[in-house]
Amino acid sequence: MNEIPKKAERLFFGHRAASLAVIGCPLSFQLLESYIGNNRFGDVAMNIGAAAERSGLPPKTIRYYEDIGLLKADRAANGYRDYSQEDVHRLRFVQRARSLGFSVEECRQLLSLYADRSRASADVKAIATEKLGEIDRKIAELTELRGVLGHLVENCHGDARPECPIIDGLSGKTEGHEAA
Repeated sequence: MNEIPKKAERLFFGHRAASLAVIGCPLSFQLLESYIGNNRFGDVAMNIGAAAERSGLPPKTIRYYEDIGLLKADRAANGYRDYSQEDVHRLRFVQRARSLGFSVEECRQLLSLYADRSRASADVKAIATEKLGEIDRKIAELTELRGVLGHLVENCHGDARPECPIIDGLSGKTEGHEAA
């Protein structure tokens, strides 16, 4: 049986592996490898629950990101997903990008640029500038909607009378005229 390299034992198992060896429980390199899956030594393998907890995303979202190719988790010998710290970092990256309004496809582009160390910052800025323009357009639309609805609310008496400018405005009627 191969002995577990001391570095792998120390980095992954810490004191647990040493404790098991002391009590006579032999550990082989194959056992260690099957436990940690395909992750590199020093990169603690996590199941989806641990990755979800560390990233702040639900497991269902993480699986979705895998299904659409935003993330590719390693697989352990038992077939379960193994996530690394780098995977958690990418999940947080996507979470922050999504919270800023970036679409899944834009996140895919940003992740690609993030991984490309020879990227031009102009490429990243172009994506962010386009998103900023979309946000500005949405703000303008919402401001206009707020103005129209505010006007209708302001003109409604809000009493027991059946006449209601809000209903009239929504139905297209204005001051006794039917809107086309």
